Amino acid sequence: MAAQSFDVIVVGAGPGGYVAAIRASQLGQKVAIVEREHLGGICLNWGCIPTKAMLRSAEVFHLMERAKEFGLKADGIGYDLPAVVARSRAVAKQLSGGIGHLMKKNKVTVFMGAATLPKAGVVSVKTDKGSEELTAKNIILATGARARELPGLEADGDLVWSYKHALVAKRMPKKLLVIGSGAIGIEFASFFNTLGSDTTVVEVMDRILPVEDAEISAFAKKSFVKQGMKIMEKAAVKKLDRKPGVGVTAHIEVGGKVETHEFDTVISAVGIVGNVENLGLEALGVKIDRTHVVTDEFCRTGVPGLFAIGDIAGAPWLAHKASHEGVMVAELIAGGHPHPIKPGSIAGCTYCYPQVASVGMTEAKAKEAGHTVKVGRFPFIGNGKAIALGESEGMIKTVFDAKTGELLGAHMIGAEVTELIQGYVIGRQLETTEEDLMNTVFPHPTLSEMMHEAVLDAYGRTLHM
Repeated sequence: MAAQSFDVIVVGAGPGGYVAAIRASQLGQKVAIVEREHLGGICLNWGCIPTKAMLRSAEVFHLMERAKEFGLKADGIGYDLPAVVARSRAVAKQLSGGIGHLMKKNKVTVFMGAATLPKAGVVSVKTDKGSEELTAKNIILATGARARELPGLEADGDLVWSYKHALVAKRMPKKLLVIGSGAIGIEFASFFNTLGSDTTVVEVMDRILPVEDAEISAFAKKSFVKQGMKIMEKAAVKKLDRKPGVGVTAHIEVGGKVETHEFDTVISAVGIVGNVENLGLEALGVKIDRTHVVTDEFCRTGVPGLFAIGDIAGAPWLAHKASHEGVMVAELIAGGHPHPIKPGSIAGCTYCYPQVASVGMTEAKAKEAGHTVKVGRFPFIGNGKAIALGESEGMIKTVFDAKTGELLGAHMIGAEVTELIQGYVIGRQLETTEEDLMNTVFPHPTLSEMMHEAVLDAYGRTLHM
């Protein structure tokens, strides 16, 4: 069978790949996309979207339990786990189906199957019907990543769960151990804890949410402990003794001693590894460092016409970073002059309760980088809208360069901060100074007023505290 030829072939249809395909097609390229599992990738099917649907159920449940505070009555409050899971899966399915529609609308040819790159400019796709050979001058790798598995802590779907097992939970854990306190670990810990699981989180670093600002991590820990979660920092799970039908004995090293704790369920969330195997990358001369493809600021791999975007190209492992890289590469291929992406202007969001969001440098990182800093803080308790919402726990922190007034970083914890953070992201993108932010009129009554106050506080001008 003769090879089919395209201008651009995208390998992987997650939030990086499918967006790259759409943009390339908009720019007049003939585009093919290859996907071995689901359109929308992990993000839509097993990640960002279905977890948010589940966390929303937990949030509504939590609010129902607080009904009395709001002058409301709700009796016999409970939940139906299979129905919570079913809603989450339905949301994922709706969006995944939407990607198929977008591919048709943008005239992108979809090949469902596993791809290999036998030589430069060629993609071989193993489909149900046999194999197809595709050729293109430009190929974009967007194969994503999967959960890291530590020896002895591998998921079995029964006693030890990966994020996928947790998303289709067959039972509500009574005693849950979550290994890892990054975004994925903390979101699942928050979901199950809110619905009544006795939850313990083990983190090998000296604090939970280790990439966040230290003050935010400390605030989150205090909040989680208040909700009944147990947090073990500077701790490592050394071994799991599995007793089918009974539970797991976890051997946890903390403070130089090994303790044993009993659980009925374990969720492992210890990071991710790039999907770089079985593609034929090494033979093409692609450099791979710790399961990630090495690229320059424009996602070029060093092999002519071969780009890598999203999780496979390294941190930050975020869907929105992948999508933006996809657009950048499509524009580059079409002869445009896009700006490289600045990792420091990409926000990170964690949808636990309370939510956490940040952009730019932490206070410690800013000082390490040699900046003299001015730091502002404003608590939710000082904001009228937060009190009206019954969400008075939280804070917003800003970090400025004392000499130039540049906003170096912003860090938040509390209700809806994952929506608020974008204000500071735009501020950083437009290179605003403290003066621009102080002179901006924020609407009242909104949570966003705290963003204004946190800037004012950095310069000793806060009004409501």
